[in-house]
Amino acid sequence: MGTPPLDTTTLADALADVIRRRRTSLLMDPERPVDDAVIEHICELATWAPNHKRTWPWRFAVFTGAGRDRLGAAFADDLEQARIADDIKVAKTRTKYRRAPVIVVVGCDPHEHPTFHDENRDAAAAGIQNLLLGATAVGLASFWSTAPVISGPATLALCGFAPDTRMIGVIYLGWPSDEVPTPPRPRPPITRITS
Repeated sequence: MGTPPLDTTTLADALADVIRRRRTSLLMDPERPVDDAVIEHICELATWAPNHKRTWPWRFAVFTGAGRDRLGAAFADDLEQARIADDIKVAKTRTKYRRAPVIVVVGCDPHEHPTFHDENRDAAAAGIQNLLLGATAVGLASFWSTAPVISGPATLALCGFAPDTRMIGVIYLGWPSDEVPTPPRPRPPITRITS
């Protein structure tokens, strides 16, 4: 007896549903933990993103518990060193990572070839989208933020990343505490060339 044929319509509809359900949201319970296996699973999904030349550029650092305070302190130190923020923003940076039970910092390795350097960043960003969709599929809320300083040495060291790594995303993850309404989406601008 062979494998039954896949119902591609059902699979496509299920994928479309996950994509359309994904929301950018900080409406999450900061005290409810997320199992380590769930985080490992969605980080693994990130590694299935397209990656030209198979450079596998993505790097992940996961912060929970008091680790979130250490992340905030490192980001604040980088802001102070770079002299690009006032005292109020630096103080807020020290505490804002407590808003979610899990923070994932996604880094990207550099490449000596300029095109591959850019493509590594594209691969890391595509990986983040896989991570976000995986989070949605398991019921987590998510929020993709930018690192205060994408090459901040204090944060790179804390994450265990090489000094020339670029931080591509700071992802907040947690169990939702409320729903986010579905915003309208414009039709995609598509140019069609047939001859």
